Amino acid sequence: MFRNQYDTDVTTWSPAGRLFQVEYSMEAVKQGSAAIGLRSKTHVVLACVNKANSELSSHQKKIFKVDDHIGVAIAGLTADGRVLSRYMRSECINYNFTYESPLPVGRLVVQLADKAQVCTQRSWKRPYGVGLLVAGLDESGAHLYYNCPSGNYFEYQAFAIGSRSQAAKTYLERRFENFMDSSRDDLVKDALIAVRETLQGETLKSSICTVAVVGVGEAFHILDQDTVQQLIDAFDIVGEAEGPAAEPDAPAGEDAPADQAAGADQGAPADQGVAPMDI
Repeated sequence: MFRNQYDTDVTTWSPAGRLFQVEYSMEAVKQGSAAIGLRSKTHVVLACVNKANSELSSHQKKIFKVDDHIGVAIAGLTADGRVLSRYMRSECINYNFTYESPLPVGRLVVQLADKAQVCTQRSWKRPYGVGLLVAGLDESGAHLYYNCPSGNYFEYQAFAIGSRSQAAKTYLERRFENFMDSSRDDLVKDALIAVRETLQGETLKSSICTVAVVGVGEAFHILDQDTVQQLIDAFDIVGEAEGPAAEPDAPAGEDAPADQAAGADQGAPADQGVAPMDI
């Protein structure tokens, strides 16, 4: 593997103005299994791909409940994701105890970003190798944020992270204008179709994906496998029917599939090498 003299310390700048260790942590997110989030005015849906280390092992949990109104989906190092989700739970409990009201989603995201940023400015720390999609509902409505290992955070209408997430982003970009007025079931359907886009031909089953929902009058919860499978069976025909209608867009983005294929070819060995960490 190529190394240079500027990547041995997270606080060392390269002459080009880059922090290589921060970029490496962002690359770890790309090697994790895909996580997807999308929101409407009233609901937010998170979905992720469950990738097992081997056929003999179970998959690791990728979606965590933080509070009744907040949940997160992760891609990257699962151990780092567990630590950060525990920190978020602690912040929600402390805020609720002090002010007797739920912690606003935006404030929690800023605190999480500040915690990640500290690790990019201390030589004895390393950046967190995990990206988080934070879904929440507060007085200002439904929110979906992405927290990056670099300490940046962004609010999205819909977003996908992890390996082969570009295919899901392409689907979400075609559909996002309808998301604000979508019903809960329509959001779940679009989330499942976006997950299917990341599988590259593998059959979508409830055993390889997890879906969670939070919304008005509905606390954050993870749907059980039977419910997810029923939704997959109900929406599968709809997803196939939409396929031919979307093909005219393909010529405009011919470069994208090539890039995705190249990324998949390059990422396959990497996924195998880092599987114990990032599942």
